[in-house]
Amino acid sequence: MGYVRGFLPWIAFAVVATEADWRFGALAGLVLSAGLVVRERRAGHPVDRFVIEIGSGVFFALLAALAFAAPDSPLEPYDTALSLGWLALTAWGSLAVRRPFTLGIARTTAPPAVWDNPLFLRTNVIITAVWAASFTFGAGLLAVLLAAAPHALAAIVAVKVCGFALPVVFTARYSRAVTARAKAAAVPAAVAGVTATAASR
Repeated sequence: MGYVRGFLPWIAFAVVATEADWRFGALAGLVLSAGLVVRERRAGHPVDRFVIEIGSGVFFALLAALAFAAPDSPLEPYDTALSLGWLALTAWGSLAVRRPFTLGIARTTAPPAVWDNPLFLRTNVIITAVWAASFTFGAGLLAVLLAAAPHALAAIVAVKVCGFALPVVFTARYSRAVTARAKAAAVPAAVAGVTATAASR
């Protein structure tokens, strides 16, 4: 749920911008982003817990400024492609500085004992990379669709939905698979330890 909450401003932006106007979509995204950041800070969460929310706030502030200053900007038809592109940059950037954005979110549900575990860190690198790849592919595909077939609404909506839905599904399934493998590997180790202890008596 932590992942979904962080992307609520983007969902609101997509809905409002499509149904009304990109200016109001940007404002909706900005207000929600700011609200989420304030909420996280008041809860005392570390900054790495809400990297996406901070990045969202910056993007929507810039987009709102552009949208109101130049409502007829040639960039307006590509606002959704730009939004996914920004998310891609945020995700890839978090990997570049070795702080995958999913790490802070994962730590809210994982016990502190595993936070520095190489498997836990590697798992979050892989999950963040999948999100980054999905955003990158989605942004590129949206840009092409919006340029070549701007009225193909079904295809455009499908790309938007898949850009978020696919990494959500991957995150859930991959996390479960890694946890199951880790537990399975720990059982033989525990059995071996018990056997060795019994044999030494």
